[in-house]
Amino acid sequence: MEIRWLEDFIVLAQTRHFSRAADAQNVSQPTFSRRIKLLEEEMGTTLINRQTLPLSLTPAGDEFLQLCEQITERVRITRERLQDMAQQQASKISLGAPQSLVSHFLPDWLDQLQLREQVLPYLRATGWLAADYFHGLDRGECDLALCYWPQARVDLGFELDSYQYLVVGEETFIPLCAPGADGNPRHQLPGMRRNPLPFISPHPRAVIATSLMAHLAQVPIQAHLVTMNENIQAANIKALVLQGYGIGWLPQRLAAEEIASGKLVRAGDSRWDLRLHIRLYRPRVPRHDSVSELWHQLEAHFS
Repeated sequence: MEIRWLEDFIVLAQTRHFSRAADAQNVSQPTFSRRIKLLEEEMGTTLINRQTLPLSLTPAGDEFLQLCEQITERVRITRERLQDMAQQQASKISLGAPQSLVSHFLPDWLDQLQLREQVLPYLRATGWLAADYFHGLDRGECDLALCYWPQARVDLGFELDSYQYLVVGEETFIPLCAPGADGNPRHQLPGMRRNPLPFISPHPRAVIATSLMAHLAQVPIQAHLVTMNENIQAANIKALVLQGYGIGWLPQRLAAEEIASGKLVRAGDSRWDLRLHIRLYRPRVPRHDSVSELWHQLEAHFS
């Protein structure tokens, strides 16, 4: 049984005339009559008294008409509700970002710009590496990508000609470690060649790792580090550093509470700090008008 058969029956009950009902439903009269006959066969009873002029409904037809009106009304309301949901979903903008930005930058940033209802974090992206964000933009998995980015020119190994970006913030990655019993750092940069510092490293393909290596190469004093662990998530690096396994460069926002409480201490002075931009990327040709409209607003705010 099809919904349009129920609609046909309602129109026939209103017009009491096969030809006029067929015209109202934009079908030929033979097609309309066949659909009414199929409906009667489906219900297992005669719904239309064809012997009267005008046509009339049988008692079963009167009962069935009420059901048809209830069903078609529910379908109409549900269809409108689903269309509204689809329109609302189409206006939502998905944003991919690392876990540390999702948890310690994005909420305040969205609130300040009053975008909390419009921009939704794409949580599957929290474990992505740099190139993954641009693949995600290309595949349409997310509309925007929020990334840490080196302030100095660093070769990251992929082309960015197909994307536009805005600098929307900054973050400082600080070398931190757990304190010893005396409150002093367990590990102190630069370390020694014969006794390198245990290093909890970002993943080698992460922007942070590439930027950090480029930054350390510019510091006049050589850092002596031995990698103990490589991790995509800054939160995981922080957990290992808190347990005393080594030194790690952590976002200041992410580690602020532990620094304030003394659970983490600096493993080096500010020359070892890595300062990164926070960039917002989009494809040069966005998939949705809502992305273009939002981008114009952000350009006016950040340019």
